[in-house]
Amino acid sequence: MYRPLADRLRPQNLSEVVGQREMLGENGLLRRIIESGTITNLIFFGPSGTGKTTVANIIANETKRTLYKLNATTASISDVKSIISDAGTLMAPGGALLYLDEIQYFNKKQQQSLLEFIENGKIVLIASTTENPYFYVYGAILSRSTVFEFKPVPPEDIETALRRAAGFLEKELNTVIEFEDGVLRHVSVCSGGDVRKAINAVELLVNASANSGGRILVTAEDAKIVSQRSALRFDRDGDSHYDLLSAFQKSIRGSDPDAAVYYLARILEGGDLLSACRRLLVAAAEDVGLAYPQAMPIVYACVSAALQVGLPEAQIPLAEAVILCATAPKSNSAVTAVSKAMEDIRNGRVGDVPDHLRDSHYGGAEKLGRGLDYKYPHGFPNHYVKQQYLPDELKDRVYYEYGPNKNEQAFKSYWDKIKADTDNK
Repeated sequence: MYRPLADRLRPQNLSEVVGQREMLGENGLLRRIIESGTITNLIFFGPSGTGKTTVANIIANETKRTLYKLNATTASISDVKSIISDAGTLMAPGGALLYLDEIQYFNKKQQQSLLEFIENGKIVLIASTTENPYFYVYGAILSRSTVFEFKPVPPEDIETALRRAAGFLEKELNTVIEFEDGVLRHVSVCSGGDVRKAINAVELLVNASANSGGRILVTAEDAKIVSQRSALRFDRDGDSHYDLLSAFQKSIRGSDPDAAVYYLARILEGGDLLSACRRLLVAAAEDVGLAYPQAMPIVYACVSAALQVGLPEAQIPLAEAVILCATAPKSNSAVTAVSKAMEDIRNGRVGDVPDHLRDSHYGGAEKLGRGLDYKYPHGFPNHYVKQQYLPDELKDRVYYEYGPNKNEQAFKSYWDKIKADTDNK
């Protein structure tokens, strides 16, 4: 049966693992845990091809324990119970070491059932997930486990793995394999931190290249074709989706047009036009705000144009809107104001609408005292008259504070003068 090269080359010890130096380096915490021989419940999370399954296998080897593997996409609790039956036997005298891949696909009830076996010591759990476990893993399991994040492997480490893979293939095929300049580097960079993807790409390239007199030459042109778009990590339902959108808005907020355009490109390359448009509209209101209120209609126009023309042309008006927002002055004064008001309301500080502000457009309103003392601002100089608008309980509350930008300060100066002139009369 055919086994992918990445599987045939899977590291057997920690020295063969590439990447994850922070955890698995000479003094890394996970390395020290493994070398101690005492394994507790672990949760590995991170993208595919970063070493989660490999490290689980090494743990089993180092601790001389049988590793039982299940994938939560197809497994059930009955499968777990079947493994439990080996606990305490010659198969698993110290309890079963269970590797549960994609644990996020176990629902809450299934994870609760799993907890029972963790607590009674019948299994030691090593769970893996490509999603943030703090969102997808049952809290009680999290509290009984140590979480380790596996990060995308740097290109230089992937290139090391590819050279090892090439050497392995040379022995396997009994031939000389040569790569044109930059091929291995290109595959490493375009793999998106996924070692498995990179190794399997090299295997594909070697198999697709002609064997001439015991020599195989892998060309840069073939490498470009195989690696096309492979560096992208964009799952609309996954963690990376929200990470990209978060980085996108934070780059706009941080007034970095280069980063903002970069993350826009990442999102659009993933095909998610709608999320980019939505987040851009939010940024115009939340982050640019009253410092440059014209940003909102401009961004809205750009978004409307983008949705009308679709991709790929949509990238042009969206890039214009992103650069505008990133380089515009910033103010979150409106956000702060409404947040303060919402906090008061949620804490029960509501109060009654003052009588002079109540609706008086009905028969009997005058008898109830509705609207009797209301002063119509447009009937006064500068369209302003001093009167109470907030409920009595909140009459001294200040929700909006003018932002330290040219636009809001101009409005502040305008109203400070008018209110001062009114008070002095």
